[in-house]
Amino acid sequence: MVPFTRRSLIKASAVLAGSLAIGRALAQTGQEVDSLQPGQFTWTPERSPEGPVAIIVSIPRQRVYVYRNGLLIGVSTCSTGKPGHDTPTGVFTVLQKAKTHTSSQYDEAMPDMERLTWQGIALHVGDLPGYPSSHGCVHLPQAFADQVYAATRIGTPVIIAGSHSEPVAIAEPGQILGPAALQEIKSKLGGAMPSATASSAVMSILVSSADRRIYVMENEQIVASGAATISDPEKPLGSNIFIWQGGDAAGSTWLAMGFHPAPEDAAVPDSSLLGRIDGAPEVMKAIRDRLKVGTMLVTTDLPASPETRSAPDFTIIDAPAS
Repeated sequence: MVPFTRRSLIKASAVLAGSLAIGRALAQTGQEVDSLQPGQFTWTPERSPEGPVAIIVSIPRQRVYVYRNGLLIGVSTCSTGKPGHDTPTGVFTVLQKAKTHTSSQYDEAMPDMERLTWQGIALHVGDLPGYPSSHGCVHLPQAFADQVYAATRIGTPVIIAGSHSEPVAIAEPGQILGPAALQEIKSKLGGAMPSATASSAVMSILVSSADRRIYVMENEQIVASGAATISDPEKPLGSNIFIWQGGDAAGSTWLAMGFHPAPEDAAVPDSSLLGRIDGAPEVMKAIRDRLKVGTMLVTTDLPASPETRSAPDFTIIDAPAS
């Protein structure tokens, strides 16, 4: 593994249109997603019409999974990097979007381009032969890419991994968003808890056990960072994503999933994990000021690279592209 860098993390709803049928979309009628043929996909946005979007790319399965509010709304076949041009695994954010774009390196069209690194890795429409064939990007079917492009925004997290667990509900989040913080937020808002539409910004929190730091982000920009206190520090936090579902002074709920760079099964996060994390007062204030339903928290055991803390993008990389 290599350290994550800022150079290379971490509501629009898409409507199912007639072009989806032309794009070989398949209704979710029980067909296993593993049986999808190259270019095929499912798209059921009505399962979760609103809320934050997270995208997971499985390199071994050559599949892209789109979650909104923790619910799976789409699965597609894809094509990732070929040998010598491997797609890096890790946690990324969408840094830039363009409906029409041309690669400056390969002089190839990249429709529905959603940039993940400034070195050229992106989601976009491309060839789908049924195996890894790209120069490192993630190729998608045209109609699926259209829907994903409409559903994402700058800052949407994209996880490229070997495996991931399905989201599970976790209660009792611990100190980072525990009862005291929730009570303060509730009082400030006159009893109304934040909603998914409270702000258009994508809110993300990164906790690095290697750095012992918490980073707070709006879209792709770091707006606060400070010391993290992690109990039982010798025990790894693991690679996990938590999506806040809301709560009150008595507690709150997260949807949680784990991911792993290798094809081996990713572990479901332990419900006690968030209880091990506390933050510096200034970081906690930044979180409370921005907290809303859909806030995403990522844990990692990888360190930051001080020499790269100047660019606006912020990415955890588990394995570099070849």
